[in-house]
Amino acid sequence: MTTRSVPKAKLLSDPLCCTPLTKAPLAVADAEDVAPVLAALGDPVRLRLLSIVAAEGEVCSCNLEEPLGKSQPTISHHTRVLANAGLIVGEKRGKWTWWRVVPERLATLRHVLGGS
Repeated sequence: MTTRSVPKAKLLSDPLCCTPLTKAPLAVADAEDVAPVLAALGDPVRLRLLSIVAAEGEVCSCNLEEPLGKSQPTISHHTRVLANAGLIVGEKRGKWTWWRVVPERLATLRHVLGGS
């Protein structure tokens, strides 16, 4: 059996084919910038933690133990990973750290992934 090559132009104009997901492939620099962010979000605890901080606007580390069901050292580990990825920023107040989302980082992530 022989296979016949279909010209790329024909594939792109085929009405049965789906439209491209993005206008252009992800640039190397964008991929290198976003990969650590996606790796940080690949953990369900960190994803939930980020969603809690985003929903509240600002959250004290002491208020993350109960909703996440994790100890304070574990919370500290996960907040550090998210902070290193640039997704959250903390401000030390007394013995606790208060966390906020970095909106520009989320906007960059949305843009690179094809959102508006």
